Amino acid sequence: MGRVPTKQQKNNRSKDGGDGTQEKQKPSLKGAERSAYFARREAAKVLRVVLQGDANRRALASIKSLIYKPSVRNKKATFALICQTLKHLPIIKDVLEASSILNTKWKRQQELVYIIVYDILFGQAVAVAGDAEKYLMRHKNALQSTLKQLLLRRNVKNVEQLIALNQLPDVSLPRYVRVNTLKLDVDSALLELKEKYSVEKDDLLPDLLILPPGTDLHDHPLVNNGSIFMQGKASSMVAPALNPEPGWEVIDACAAPGNKTVHLAALMKRKGRIIACELNKQRIKRLKETIKLSGASSIL
Repeated sequence: MGRVPTKQQKNNRSKDGGDGTQEKQKPSLKGAERSAYFARREAAKVLRVVLQGDANRRALASIKSLIYKPSVRNKKATFALICQTLKHLPIIKDVLEASSILNTKWKRQQELVYIIVYDILFGQAVAVAGDAEKYLMRHKNALQSTLKQLLLRRNVKNVEQLIALNQLPDVSLPRYVRVNTLKLDVDSALLELKEKYSVEKDDLLPDLLILPPGTDLHDHPLVNNGSIFMQGKASSMVAPALNPEPGWEVIDACAAPGNKTVHLAALMKRKGRIIACELNKQRIKRLKETIKLSGASSIL
């Protein structure tokens, strides 16, 4: 007769590792190691969604909106880890392909592998904690050696030059600002901005102004008091496309951070009602701040 497993033995069996894969009982870690361990798994889940969207040529969600889900605990670290992994992803893929270290099991967990390989090659020291970390750390020398060979093959001196080879040419886009007509008329905003910047009206949207690429307005008084909003042209086209009339009742089903919501209020001239909906508590706070800054009074 077989032995009955103890409670401790049951607890040590494989459990979900937090990234959709089966992994052994989460290791007992403290401080920075624990934070890094969970950040990698949270980042892997977000990265999977981002890469799926890229593969289908359709963004499923922005990285920030995915990061702000309640399940993501260390949002700042996870966001930085995803952005850096994406920045180095072409190199990571080349290194993994050339080193031939991945078997079928780890290829099915490629997002977590990408995150950990980023940390091994370019990021922080990797604690030998989860199964994926243990496996990839055993191949650390092979990964580092392959990266050196890649630098030689591409005839570059460092990783920064290698990243530059994989980047598209820089395309400078103009800075767009939308005049909040609840507080200021377009011509007055134009005159005030012209005192310091080259600025002109957009030929499509009457409340949108165009400034040179890279214009920094974050501390400008008109931004600070809500007279103008730094808002891209695509975002500024949403409310006019609806063409709301004063007195309408409008539902904004995904309102935060609120730029389109207050744009609706401006087009409706404070007449009517806008019901702004948002599930995420942190984004609700940002939405309320935007509404208060705009001076809109018809938003619930």
